[in-house]
Amino acid sequence: MGDGSLVPGLAKSWDISADGLSYTFHLNQGVTFHDGSTMDAEDVKFSLDRARAEDSTNAQKALFADIASVDVVDAATVKVTLSTANGNMLFNLAWGDAVIVAPESIADIKTTPVGTGAFKFASWVQGDRIELEKNAAYWGTPAHLSGATFKFISDPTAAFAAVMAEDVDAFAGFPAPENLPQFDADPRFQVLVGSTEGETILSTNNKQAPFDDVRVRKALAHAIDRQAIIDGAMFGYGTPIGTHFAPHNPAYTDLTGNSAYDPAQAKALLAEAGLADGFATTLHLPPPSYARRGGEIIAAQLAQVGIKAEIINVEWAQWLETVFRGKSFGLTVISHTEPMDIGIYARPEYYFQYDNADFQALMTTLNATTDPDQRMAMLKQAQETISNDYVNGYLFQLAALSVAKAELQGLWANAPTQATDLTAVSWAE
Repeated sequence: MGDGSLVPGLAKSWDISADGLSYTFHLNQGVTFHDGSTMDAEDVKFSLDRARAEDSTNAQKALFADIASVDVVDAATVKVTLSTANGNMLFNLAWGDAVIVAPESIADIKTTPVGTGAFKFASWVQGDRIELEKNAAYWGTPAHLSGATFKFISDPTAAFAAVMAEDVDAFAGFPAPENLPQFDADPRFQVLVGSTEGETILSTNNKQAPFDDVRVRKALAHAIDRQAIIDGAMFGYGTPIGTHFAPHNPAYTDLTGNSAYDPAQAKALLAEAGLADGFATTLHLPPPSYARRGGEIIAAQLAQVGIKAEIINVEWAQWLETVFRGKSFGLTVISHTEPMDIGIYARPEYYFQYDNADFQALMTTLNATTDPDQRMAMLKQAQETISNDYVNGYLFQLAALSVAKAELQGLWANAPTQATDLTAVSWAE
């Protein structure tokens, strides 16, 4: 939901064993895929087994690592057994990466997705738009809209022009925050300002010299003026962070003081690490304006302490290939919008390659713990560990900024997960 709460979907209810190792899901019956075929327990097993398979290319495969088996009890019942208790398992299964698909349509899933939702895929013009149409046979509460077109507009100037000309009805994640006051003053539009799960970071390749030296990573952190980045790239929208955790979460600890802007200390740390004359590195910047604009400011700040960051602007496909999968980078600016994702720091193979056995053990214990107070304490410890290790440069929590026509209602203001949910969106009469 828009507030981040978990609600039943394809599973109408579930039972969790006392030891937390087995989840029995009771599925809604009468659910069909967009091609008319029936969705049942076999499809759930197929989807989860595929996502966690050894050869899986699922970007969030680690979400399913604790699943030992998925068993079909009957057509409407699935039992998921874990190898170890995981307090986040229900949340993990609500991610888009756990979407239920059918073996019959899997061959063309990349270009012609077939799901069970309120909208179904109509067409895709690569690099331009995706068109959806209302699923007339939807098993749940039907959508209000007859269809929707998602346009790809990453350039801030083009985004402003498209909204102002009313070529688009809504722009979620609007990339030009400097234009928001103008839209706010225009009765044709509404401006939605909410929060996201997006920790925006200067992600650092911890295995690439000289970033394998904590003194260099600490120097990097003290060379950054995060408020200047928020003001310059986001026009004041964004909350400073000093660790990889959302400020709106009750377990958040404010550790911004641990990496306060201090260029003199940054220079001293570089000298201590044998880099008094500085060094050169790369700074890969994906398309979002927070990255492109923020990256320019960061490069200038780093240059002040002797770090020469070569800016390399990349499209998403290049970023995924070079940075995320190839790990061939020095620095990159990226917003991690996955909810409650501090656990990625327990994955040494993850693209920033942080390898800390104590942190990994802490995450293992956290996942097996259900007591709220104990979990809170461990989450705070986890935040402090990665802050003290200066794994990445922690910049700000990305604000959810959206512009829409005034008559449009039902849009999410907040972004608790990576979704643009149109199921409840309608036009005011």
